[in-house]
Amino acid sequence: MKKKTTIYDIAKALNITVSTVSRALSGFPAISDATRKAVVEMAKNLNYSPNKLASALKSGKTHIIGVIVPSVQAHFFASIIHCIEDGLKNSGYSVIIYQSNESIENEINGVKTLLEAQVDGIMASMSLETKDISHFFEIIKQNKPLILFDRVNTELKVPTITLDDFKAGYIATKHLIDRGYKKIAFVTTVHQIKIFNDRLEGYKAALADHNLPLVEEHIVFGGLSIKDGRFGAGKLMRSKNKPDAIIAGDDFTALGVIKKLKEINETPPEIGVIGFANEAFSAYITPTLSTIDQHASQMGRECAKMFLKMINQESPYSNMEHIVLDPAVVERESTNKKNL
Repeated sequence: MKKKTTIYDIAKALNITVSTVSRALSGFPAISDATRKAVVEMAKNLNYSPNKLASALKSGKTHIIGVIVPSVQAHFFASIIHCIEDGLKNSGYSVIIYQSNESIENEINGVKTLLEAQVDGIMASMSLETKDISHFFEIIKQNKPLILFDRVNTELKVPTITLDDFKAGYIATKHLIDRGYKKIAFVTTVHQIKIFNDRLEGYKAALADHNLPLVEEHIVFGGLSIKDGRFGAGKLMRSKNKPDAIIAGDDFTALGVIKKLKEINETPPEIGVIGFANEAFSAYITPTLSTIDQHASQMGRECAKMFLKMINQESPYSNMEHIVLDPAVVERESTNKKNL
């Protein structure tokens, strides 16, 4: 196996000291431009790549950030990760991604694995199963930055970037009311995670503010998936008090709702459907899906900026920020009842 080039090889080739090579490669200001240029060119010619592990042991930093998300299949989380990476690259940071796949066990393993990899900090959006949050305390104990985004738990006293989810639930409901729908149902998930409870409370508040009754059988709890959307829509449309519109917990659930409605010849917007997250597919299905934009790109950028602030403070948690983004309705065909 070919021996890996070291700074000793570069020093020998240029007949200079190892310390001079090290300083030239690290940008030490006392090194002349000519020497630095010669070292960089020789490093390139010899296919030198720095030993990141050795550098990390010396500095105490790996310049790697861990990001835990429920799934990278969702465009929402993929967009957040992209903007985190983009926001940190100029500061020399790389990102390791860990998917929980909505499993608390996977999430615990993710935290353990990332800490063992000596990441400089972790950003996380919690799984649907997460009730016990004790695994996150180990990150804080190690005095490494922990940032929670989108799905958070207020018992963890760490910086957060979230959507105003009460408002998101409210404006989704109000949008349907403004389009002429009166019997509005909600297919959502179990809501120990704050955002889902907040959206449900926003839904209830909008109904009350517009003098519409809250019908308990119009609230269907389950998971967040196409399968769950199909199940929820089927259950609602079999009830005696059928709704004329359905809010879905996310766009994948909304897609399941639409599929089921089509099967029983109740094509939207005859029955209005709106989701959350503004997934990429929502603009291309038939009918196109109205949704709530959760500003994924902005959320990712804010995560990156917050991390850089935390590592430049005396303590990562000395200035606790909680950034709340404003949701927006993206109106498409699935709620366009006025054109019927």
